[in-house]
Amino acid sequence: QLQLVESGGGLVQPGGSLRLSCAASGFTLDGYTIGWFRQAPGKEREGVSCTSNSDNRTYYADSVKGRFTISRHNAKNTVYLQMNNLKLEDTAVYYCAQCAVIPGGGVLGFGSWGQGTQVTVSS
Repeated sequence: QLQLVESGGGLVQPGGSLRLSCAASGFTLDGYTIGWFRQAPGKEREGVSCTSNSDNRTYYADSVKGRFTISRHNAKNTVYLQMNNLKLEDTAVYYCAQCAVIPGGGVLGFGSWGQGTQVTVSS
């Protein structure tokens, strides 16, 4: 059974950095497209980043472009999200899941969802 476990969240001041990890078990990440999503209190879950399988391009939400970077380490079976210059509005629970880039913009998440990891940006 495909299982993804997020970690690395925490409390950070504005302008700080965090690196989130998404560890896969029960399958190897190679061949799967895994992206990051987040859900802030009172808001719908949104796609943060996903790498398209069709053209290998990486999608980033406009709100995180230039600050967040998705990467993967297949040998460790892990996908990362490096988050720099964090802002108050980045506060949310962050999830990883299989993803697909929607033509015209946006990211669709599907498959198993983990418990998420809380990121709180506060001064």
